[in-house]
Amino acid sequence: MDILYTAASLLTQVEQWRQAGKRIGLVPTMGALHEGHLQLVRAAAADNDVVVVSIFVNPTQFNNPDDFRLYPRLPEADAALLGPAGCTALFSPSVEEMYPAPTVLRFDFGALERVMEGAHRPGHFNGVATVVSKLFHLCQPHRAYFGQKDLQQVAIIRQLVADLSFALELVVFPTVREEDGLAMSSRNRRLSPDERTVAPRLYKALRLAAELVQSGAKSAAVQAAVAEYLSATPTISLEYIEVADAQTLQSLAGPWQGQADVALCLAAHLGSVRLIDNVVVKR
Repeated sequence: MDILYTAASLLTQVEQWRQAGKRIGLVPTMGALHEGHLQLVRAAAADNDVVVVSIFVNPTQFNNPDDFRLYPRLPEADAALLGPAGCTALFSPSVEEMYPAPTVLRFDFGALERVMEGAHRPGHFNGVATVVSKLFHLCQPHRAYFGQKDLQQVAIIRQLVADLSFALELVVFPTVREEDGLAMSSRNRRLSPDERTVAPRLYKALRLAAELVQSGAKSAAVQAAVAEYLSATPTISLEYIEVADAQTLQSLAGPWQGQADVALCLAAHLGSVRLIDNVVVKR
């Protein structure tokens, strides 16, 4: 596995691959890798001739400076995991390499980013779209791999690909969970032992919400039930629970007859750590 630190070195490598007719898979990450990331890398290795994994903690998608500062960074451990998983080249640029000058371009995804994460983290998806666009241009992948845990991010990137005509296939894999149901996340490393013990209640709350949707409960009742369930754990502070159309991510009220698939999305704080999760109820 090669490790590339500059955009110029990545572009040179990509040009060589393209000239040789190789198909390129890209797995964008912010590092602190876990099994969810490695699942994507292995899938990319199975589907493509070469695989690029990017590790870059992108400052423009953080609206909380402390969250950016405390985000786990484990470059040596990450590199050791990637080779056996099938990574051909690790792209690990500095902030200065990715942003040699402040960006002026601004993305606006309309209603898609005015809900959930977009509403609670202003500017977040502009930062996501900016860095993903840069990675798509530099890597020129045939396929790019993402996880469903970041459901709204996937929707934003799908819109980005469509609007800017990126010639690639977006591949989305289901959320990978710990044995107790907690969605795998790099931020889980920051949980205290006590916080880690109660964190699976987030997934249990989503399962409860799914059961209520399937039984015909309206959104207000679903949201109230989730809030009540999580309020029994003082160390969990619910930020939002949304019942939304799984495609548009716009809020739904119910009833559900003839309704599209329903996305149940939540965000919560456990101490200083903010976690998100979701489940999709098929209709």
